[in-house]
Amino acid sequence: MSQTFPIVFALYPGVTQLDFTGPYEVLSRLPGARCVLASTTGQPIATEPGMRFDGLVRLADVDACALLCVPGGYGCVDAMADQAFLGELRRLAAGARYVSSVCTGSLLLGAAGLLQGRRAACHWAWRDGLRAFGAIPDEARVVRDGNVFSGGGVTAGIDLALSIMAEVAGEPYAQQVQLAIEYAPQPPFDSGRPEQAPAEVLAAVMARMEGLRGTREAAITAAAQRLSGRA
Repeated sequence: MSQTFPIVFALYPGVTQLDFTGPYEVLSRLPGARCVLASTTGQPIATEPGMRFDGLVRLADVDACALLCVPGGYGCVDAMADQAFLGELRRLAAGARYVSSVCTGSLLLGAAGLLQGRRAACHWAWRDGLRAFGAIPDEARVVRDGNVFSGGGVTAGIDLALSIMAEVAGEPYAQQVQLAIEYAPQPPFDSGRPEQAPAEVLAAVMARMEGLRGTREAAITAAAQRLSGRA
């Protein structure tokens, strides 16, 4: 492992904050870690509920990174159409030791052409959208295919980060970090996966998701068509 380990979180308006703040909390403890929050413009961004983040840099001003992390969020629809953003993902991924995503961030990796023929995780409600980009949807919470790590929805980002840490710094060190942050989840309900949730809970969540489906599926189709035009 090199003396420094630059980590870039590629952000965009409407990102889900826990998708990157969870991994940030873990990965910032990696020996030599230098975490950078970056976006296309470098301007402050707001998450979908309105939390704001500033101090970002422009993705174009980042020379390289050892780890690229792409979170998901409601803003992924617009990000899939942002060719400057996707171009920076391709550029940084080309030189990165590892490429990673959380939740619907894998759709952005797919739209950038980085998941062709690879297994990848995603939020359970949008996992099948990966097929449009030539990826192979995998229902595991953390999936590794080559140098690409992907996580399921939102909270899976912490598991993803610990998995990457074990790869880079060794499993004993990753376990020390897990203990230091007391990551020992004991959720009050056994409803965190669709196959575990009560039928009425699943139905209610899926009904809410249906309001997003048309827009997201159209964005995936358009991004896949643009990607095929680049081939």
